[in-house]
This record gives sequence, structure tokens and C-alpha cells, in this order.
Amino acid sequence: MTEIIQHEPPYTVGYFVGSLAKASINRTLSKALIAVAPDELQFREIPIGDLALYSYDYDADYPPEGRALKQAIADVDAVLFITPEYNRSVPGALKNAIDWASRPWGTNSFAGKPSGVIGGSIGAIGTAVAQQSLKGMMAFCNSPMFNSVEAYIHMREGLFTPDGEVTDEGTREFLRIYMEQYSLFVRRVLTVVPQR
Repeated sequence: MTEIIQHEPPYTVGYFVGSLAKASINRTLSKALIAVAPDELQFREIPIGDLALYSYDYDADYPPEGRALKQAIADVDAVLFITPEYNRSVPGALKNAIDWASRPWGTNSFAGKPSGVIGGSIGAIGTAVAQQSLKGMMAFCNSPMFNSVEAYIHMREGLFTPDGEVTDEGTREFLRIYMEQYSLFVRRVLTVVPQR
């Protein structure tokens, strides 16, 4: 009989910033999200900028950057994607990181790992189409996806300070609710974990 263990908080969340730009508005958004998140969530960024373009030629001998990415995902309880939208999809660097993490075949790092997605854009529809694309990828990767609060942030001028402080009380409260509900989702997914 499999022993069942409880997985209690705090939960470690590995977050991906989809943009590699130094002045990324989604990096600013990540700071705002961390500031309003419940105390039971602890955050660490999972970097993606040093990965080569994925090819299955690497599968027989994964390079250090690929192994580090997979280890970083293994070391967290959940993942959160904070991404812009490029050409109605996720940025190439983020898609590349997902490809690295899900390979070699049979070693998908996202399997069973609760995930969420949020993003900001200067466009009126935020990152709605990119998020739907990413949700499809995560469904294929067998990652339980937080869907109960959708968040497409219209990054208008002055909404955030450079250090991630939210200047609009309604937006701050919305982000707080998003993170609270994301935390509850992570707890639901991880409450009962069969011991390996």
C-alpha cells in the first residue's frame, strides 16, 4: 500500500519571466506579484537566457544549462509564467525553455507540477492569446494549470513604478486576489502527494 503524505506550506514557486529584455515590463510585474503574494509562497526566478536553441541532438548528453534548468524546476513545488505576447504567442526564449524542460522524452520536468500564467502588455487585450498558447503547451506537458482567475494586465503608463509598486489600488487588489487564488490552487494540487 502506498503511504500518503501531506505537503504543507510554505510552497516554493519557480517563476519564469518570458522576456529577456533588461527593462521588461513583465519583470516589473513579477516584482509586483511577489510583493502581494501570500506568505506561504516563496519565490525564486528560473533563468532562461543562457539556453541554446533546443535540438534533440542534445538529448544523449544534456549540456549544463539544460540540466540546470531541469534541476531548478525539480527544486520547486510549482511554477508561474509571467510573459509578454509576441506575434500572438509566447516569446521564443520561453518556448525554447519549455522545450528543454520537457525533454529528453520521458523526463518531462513539468509533469504533475502545478503551474499558472499571467502577463502584461501595452496592448488592450494584454497577453490573452499568448496565455492560451502556453496553457495548451502545459496541458501537453501534463502540468495542472491554474485557470480560475485569468489575468491579462494592460500595462499603461504609470501603473507600476520601476521597482514593482502598483500605483492603482484596484489593480493591486486584483493582483493580490490572483496570487491568493493561485496559492490555494497550488495547495489543492499538492495537499496529498503519494510518497515515492
